[in-house]
Amino acid sequence: MNDIPFDAIGFDLDGTLVDSFRDLGAAVNHALAIGGFDLVPVDSSKDLIGGGAKIMLKRAVDRQGGMPDDKFHTLYKQMLAYYAEHNADLTRPYPGALQLLDQLDEAGIKVAVVTNKFEGFASQILTKLGLIDRFVTVIGGDSMGKGPDGKHLAKPAPDPIIEARKRCSDNPDNPARFVFVGDSTYDVNAAQAAGVPVVVAAYGYCDVPPQEMGGNAVIDSLSELISALKRL
Repeated sequence: MNDIPFDAIGFDLDGTLVDSFRDLGAAVNHALAIGGFDLVPVDSSKDLIGGGAKIMLKRAVDRQGGMPDDKFHTLYKQMLAYYAEHNADLTRPYPGALQLLDQLDEAGIKVAVVTNKFEGFASQILTKLGLIDRFVTVIGGDSMGKGPDGKHLAKPAPDPIIEARKRCSDNPDNPARFVFVGDSTYDVNAAQAAGVPVVVAAYGYCDVPPQEMGGNAVIDSLSELISALKRL
């Protein structure tokens, strides 16, 4: 595998490395029940994922007429409290994830996680799954602080991917040859803005058809990633 043309790989988390929609859906439904809204069918919760927990809940609430900002904020906090206790009940690595990480480690390729999930939640999930030590760094949606508009510098902003690349570089003056893997337009747009190639995970929670995202490659499973990287 020495012919992989990259030193480091960044991975999105939900829908890319781990299949997490059941736990995310349960947290959304917990909040919806408190707010007096209809619950979302578990499989339909996949359609809500992308952009972080707040956006996910807002999509679910807005589909049922919405609610005032102050009440939504309270509901969102209740969702986060529930998710903190149940974020890895049913979440599992995708098939082939462990084998892939083993292969990349053997090849000396560094790996990072860049997600819009809060860093604390992401690290907690990876710890519960026994994966946290595999990664050079975990960057969450709240890791980079906030921009001038008061919003977190999360994907599709390039900042977290640029930072992950720096953390994976042995020499700041010689950036790592970096590629990103994700399943949404947030991932593709962030990677492109950061100036790095991006592989689309078609098996994930894609918010538009994978072939239409504009990635440099599309894979149907993690077992295809190494071959895809060699072709880039």
